[in-house]
Amino acid sequence: MLFNSLHFFLFFPIVTAVYFLLPHKFRWAWLLAASCYFYMALIPIYILILGFTIVVDYFAGLWIERTEGKQKKWLLISSLVANIGVLAFFKYYNFLNESLTDFLGLVQVENPIVNLSIILPVGLSFHTFQAMSYTIEVYRGKEKAERHFGIYALYVMFYPQLVAGPIERPQNMLHQFRRKHSLDWDRVVAGLKQMLWGLFKKVLIADRLAEVVDTVYNSPGGFNGGDYWIASIFFAFQIYYDFSGYSDIAIGSAKVMGFDLMTNFRRPYAARTVSEFWSRWHISLSTWFRDYVYIPLGGNRVKTGRLYFNLMFVFMLSGLWHGASWTFVMWGFLHGLYLVLALIRDRWFKIPTLAINTNLKYLVNITWIFVLSVVAWVFFRAETWNIATYIINGMFTDFGSIFSSGLRLVDYDIPLKELIICFGLIGLTLFLEWVFDKVELLNRVNSLPFGVRLTAIITVLALILIDISYAYHTKSSSFIYFQF
Repeated sequence: MLFNSLHFFLFFPIVTAVYFLLPHKFRWAWLLAASCYFYMALIPIYILILGFTIVVDYFAGLWIERTEGKQKKWLLISSLVANIGVLAFFKYYNFLNESLTDFLGLVQVENPIVNLSIILPVGLSFHTFQAMSYTIEVYRGKEKAERHFGIYALYVMFYPQLVAGPIERPQNMLHQFRRKHSLDWDRVVAGLKQMLWGLFKKVLIADRLAEVVDTVYNSPGGFNGGDYWIASIFFAFQIYYDFSGYSDIAIGSAKVMGFDLMTNFRRPYAARTVSEFWSRWHISLSTWFRDYVYIPLGGNRVKTGRLYFNLMFVFMLSGLWHGASWTFVMWGFLHGLYLVLALIRDRWFKIPTLAINTNLKYLVNITWIFVLSVVAWVFFRAETWNIATYIINGMFTDFGSIFSSGLRLVDYDIPLKELIICFGLIGLTLFLEWVFDKVELLNRVNSLPFGVRLTAIITVLALILIDISYAYHTKSSSFIYFQF
């Protein structure tokens, strides 16, 4: 089920109303049933895969807590292998087999293994990582094994964050399912506002930007460097508004019922360094890799060469987590390389501090980091390696043609007015995010007359419903991260 669907507009209020009407002791069962329905609305049979990993990790947690020594370690390894094995089969089998075919082709040997017709279960990477965090935390002694099978199943399947996160830790979520939540109208209003904000970003901005991005990236041959830059910049914001919009809807819908999910985005394009970008972007995933991969590898408490290796390994692994393609690995490689080069610069090259205005310096830094991220996003968006390198080449060798021939986008049913509207919406949203980040300014907005705020909310909601209805009849508008 999609958050931006009419189906969800009916599902959410019914589930929430029944949740508060039920006695507390039955609420977990209702949420679990609703979560199963939510997931099965996509591909019903894949609920069995989720059920398999839930059973494995539930019993693994109990056994890990009861044992010590090597047996305890092997129980953890068995649980992780089961989870990663399911993920590897559905997500990486064909990718690895195709890579093997290409490698054997270099020595003119035919690969006897055939590809399989496998459909990747929606959100498999997310709930696999969430399930693994549970067994790891139990193994480390930071979380007690959950005795209630239904509560544990709900931890993995809680519908607001089931498909695309945030990836929650058991310490944050398990106890919340036992807490009795009373109907709190302040929380309800705050949650609905956050959901509306997420829908605004997804439906009215991300989906609009997607039309321009798809026009260029699906057939890049007829465009120039300026078109490639615009499409790539638009994709940087498309994926941000698409994914952060999903996170806002997830966090907001949980908040309405009294649950607190972690913040997943914090104005990433305001980052002044690459490391700061990753402390603001997809926070639940970046902290997962930090705590469960980077730190166990030694983190930054190792020699310089090993530190560089740790960074490159973690970011390339992160890229592979996002997608079974070498383009995703390259995306991770570039971000790792950016961090390594920044460390080398700070260690070996002393760049003099420029005597320039602080605000100007801040603007230069965030612009530079944004450009680096846009270049990396090309590999994330491109369907193939050849398309990615073709666009990168055009961005840096064919930019001057924009001055002689203009934007070719306007010749492909993308009017200049539409491009201006897209840039305007990006600017408006960045400004609003800045306002939301400033408590004093936000208080001023909240102090506006009720009629003004209500009119604005109704207008935005009407636009969203119109756009959802249009998407429902004419095109698919699934969230980008559903494929991961």
